[in-house]
Amino acid sequence: MIRPLFFFLFVATLSAQNNCYWQQHVDYVMDVDMDLKKHQYRGTQKLTYTNHSPDTLNKVYYHLYFNAFQPGSEMDQRLQEMKDPDARMVHNIGTEENPIYESRIALLQPDEIGFLKVLSLEQDGVPLTYHTEGTLLVVTLNQAIFPGEKTVFDMTFLGQIPQQIRRSGRNNKEGVALSMTQWYPKLAEYDFEGWHTHAYIAREFHGVWGDFDVTLHLDKKYVVGGTGYLQNPQAVGHGYEDKAQKIIYPKGKKLTWHFLAPNVHDFTWAADPKFHHDILDTESGTRLHFLYKKNLKKKYLKNWKALPSKTSELLAYYNSHVGPYPYKQYSVIQGGDGGMEYGMCTLVTGERSFGSLVGVVAHELAHSWFQFVLATNESKHPWMDEGFTTYVSNYAENHVLKLGNPNPNSDSYKSYFQLWDYHIEEPLTTQSDAYHYNYAYSVGSYSKGALFLAQLEYVLGKENVDKTLQRYYQKFQFKHPSPNDIKRTAEKVSGISLDWYLNYWTQTTHAIDYGVSLESPTQILLQRIGRMPMPIDLSVVYRDGTTENFYIPLLMMRGEKPTTATRLKDWSWVAPQYRIATEKKIDSIVIDPLEMMADVDRSNNSWSSAQQIKKQTDKN
Repeated sequence: MIRPLFFFLFVATLSAQNNCYWQQHVDYVMDVDMDLKKHQYRGTQKLTYTNHSPDTLNKVYYHLYFNAFQPGSEMDQRLQEMKDPDARMVHNIGTEENPIYESRIALLQPDEIGFLKVLSLEQDGVPLTYHTEGTLLVVTLNQAIFPGEKTVFDMTFLGQIPQQIRRSGRNNKEGVALSMTQWYPKLAEYDFEGWHTHAYIAREFHGVWGDFDVTLHLDKKYVVGGTGYLQNPQAVGHGYEDKAQKIIYPKGKKLTWHFLAPNVHDFTWAADPKFHHDILDTESGTRLHFLYKKNLKKKYLKNWKALPSKTSELLAYYNSHVGPYPYKQYSVIQGGDGGMEYGMCTLVTGERSFGSLVGVVAHELAHSWFQFVLATNESKHPWMDEGFTTYVSNYAENHVLKLGNPNPNSDSYKSYFQLWDYHIEEPLTTQSDAYHYNYAYSVGSYSKGALFLAQLEYVLGKENVDKTLQRYYQKFQFKHPSPNDIKRTAEKVSGISLDWYLNYWTQTTHAIDYGVSLESPTQILLQRIGRMPMPIDLSVVYRDGTTENFYIPLLMMRGEKPTTATRLKDWSWVAPQYRIATEKKIDSIVIDPLEMMADVDRSNNSWSSAQQIKKQTDKN
């Protein structure tokens, strides 16, 4: 046990300030030897763990993600129980009209399954007692870890790479040999809520911030890309080397790849003997790597050749609109089963149209801000990483591809409305694996999560939302921000209270629905029909042809957004109706003319004399 000299001062400080933010820290040193004929690997792991919490720890837990890819695992059982399982993970043995889904995991043979087996584990040189529970290793400590202390865990482990089914694995549908994601015994996170020991069911993750020192040994023909900075480029080549210097290959059939990754919370890599490797150095100083199969069809190769410049533009957009990317490199790698974000890299399927390829990279690159710098617990709050990423990548894609969409998040509104129509929505506070329907998880996390910010433009004003994201990034980078952190940041930027907004939009499924009608030629009646209250932007055209815009804040906002509209008295959420008297006769009225509010029934958001004449004519 490593007990630093500042231990007692640290404990005293925590006792006096036990409400202060803290987070744990890990330092991984791993050495891994790959046996690609058996699809297995052996590794050693030295993990130095620093307990920054105010608590004494008597146990620790490791995630063993590859154990999910075994018949009978919790992931397998979940697939067989869901009504709409992920199509990548099942076979439909029924018909399109009456599907019958069969789990691909249930069909895996012994040489196709994945596993992670811990062969030995010591704490400060003394063997530990541990046991495996599915995708979790439960470890009882010999020596408790006190607040402020460090301890060192030494492990040996054996892994088998599963046939590609979800994110990780070998030989994906596009022929990429190795997609090594969530591949090592990974220490679980302990934070102010306690241990996060959820089983791996195929969705999201949560990890401990730290430094990684990873050495890989694998066949010389394989090209590797992933997290971290390569420390020995002249010993591996494959496009990483300095062309002005000589490559010195080691003897034997394998190359040794040595990576360092500071201040990340995961380490990912992919490899293939037919990877082509392109590099682009950007104006910001970040080096972009692109690894993709040499034998792609011409139309796909053309897309990958055009991708670097667009990726550079996306990087510049995020640097400008969110904050500077803090690492020196980022890799876009063909692999996986769609698109997934990791530290300093992404794995994406490569056989796509150019627009689709740019779109998936726009989304996954944005995750470097919203998950790999702002590391929310995406298992518990998937709407924060997926939704915020969707919001900002929609803007970036619109900009880079010059799509000209006046509302880049319009598709997120459409998806949310469709989910509402299906009546299967669940609150965004639902844990990611616990959603009853995959569709409800996807639309909730991605689309409704994006609308959290898109609607804030309506509530606070676009400029305040832009400032909120930048301040949020500055304050919470390299931490684990929670929903309250984005809410409080927005409140401090705008001066508007948002407790109601966070509650209604993320903790309930209450919908927004407002209606407007005319009680007399000069009196407007507004009605709150849905259960979620909102401030109201109203545009009125008078019979003399003039227009007047009105703004009605919610009383519980305790503030107002910047606007040139005529400000009316606040509307209390307890009042279902609100009346406005005008001095001139009214010709037409529109609630939320820019359609920034996610009103589930927009058919009653407008009134006009022309509509009334048509209705009367139709009636007659």
